[in-house]
Amino acid sequence: FQQIQKYECGANRISAARLWQLSEALETPVAYFYDGLAEALDQDAAPLKGGEVFSRKETLDLIQAYYQLDERPRRRLLDLAKSLHSDSAPA
Repeated sequence: FQQIQKYECGANRISAARLWQLSEALETPVAYFYDGLAEALDQDAAPLKGGEVFSRKETLDLIQAYYQLDERPRRRLLDLAKSLHSDSAPA
């Protein structure tokens, strides 16, 4: 029971070979153990909204570095970022 609980909460990981053995013993496809994985991946890939963006360390580091620049390089960096964004926008 304790070992299963550790797998469920993520304290221990199960190897691919062991997962295969479990699927064989339970006579079920390995994909059964990945039920809901596609939805979880879609949720992780969803764009961050509102305050979520500013809670990321990466964003705070970028802002701090940006404001350490003088005005002219800061303006040029902003123009560069805007041009990169417009280049990647879908047509």
